[in-house]
Amino acid sequence: MANKGRRYPLLIYRHMLNRWWPAVMALGFVLVGWVGAAWLAEWYFPPFENPIPTIPTTPGATLLGLGILTVAVGFALLFMRSAAFVQPLEGYLRVSTPFLRFNISYKRFLRTYTASMASLFPPKSLSGWRREIIAPLASKTAVVVELRGFPMSPNVLRSFLSPFFFKDKTPHIVLLVNDWLRFSAELESLRSGGTLGKNSPKTRRRVGLLSNLNEPRK
Repeated sequence: MANKGRRYPLLIYRHMLNRWWPAVMALGFVLVGWVGAAWLAEWYFPPFENPIPTIPTTPGATLLGLGILTVAVGFALLFMRSAAFVQPLEGYLRVSTPFLRFNISYKRFLRTYTASMASLFPPKSLSGWRREIIAPLASKTAVVVELRGFPMSPNVLRSFLSPFFFKDKTPHIVLLVNDWLRFSAELESLRSGGTLGKNSPKTRRRVGLLSNLNEPRK
């Protein structure tokens, strides 16, 4: 019998990184392609017949290195998407982000409930980039875990986690995943000391839904 749940990608990070990595990677490929095309044209065409402006060796090498570095950063951002997840385990809940990884013991749990992101973070109350990020996620359902206390310093958590993990200053954490029904079922099963069988995600969907509907929404 399994004693750990699936890894559920954290949609906040996936959404944010999806906004950045394609543009960063495209910029890097443009720089590499521009320098490569200029040097290739300089080698291929006779003098005074080159239709592409030449790039001297030293500036060209600098631009080429910058392009390669930018492409590498794009790949790093793409990889970071898979490093942001939440996973129910036996005895604790694991939260992993690109910059911080920590565990929350089930003994710290007070209760869990579900709420829409729009009710937790009303777009009209946000400004600038925060409103842009939350707008496409406003209709999605998040799982809110209220805690007896934070697993580490609240200042550290707020410094390294997205602000959309916290709806206020009370001990809690907001978890936005795609399959919140299955996540809730696995979390409650492992939290109550049970184990997960091969068919448990399907059989516990209805139980997880009913338990969440009984919790008050905020």
